[in-house]
Amino acid sequence: LLTRVREDLPFLATVDEAATLLRTTRKAVYSMIERRQLPGVTRIGRRVLIRTPDLLEWLRQKSTSSLER
Repeated sequence: LLTRVREDLPFLATVDEAATLLRTTRKAVYSMIERRQLPGVTRIGRRVLIRTPDLLEWLRQKSTSSLER
């Protein structure tokens, strides 16, 4: 599944794209960015972008750690 998703996503995702991927709101994504909970955040001027490979790896690690509990 992640291989297919990676091909469909750009290298740098917008906040809206990250929110869709995480199945949450853009407000929640901005909140996670402020709390430094989200990896791969890049700022270009006022624009916030998230490196998709970093986000997908973070999700993979989160799902792995929840399975180990």
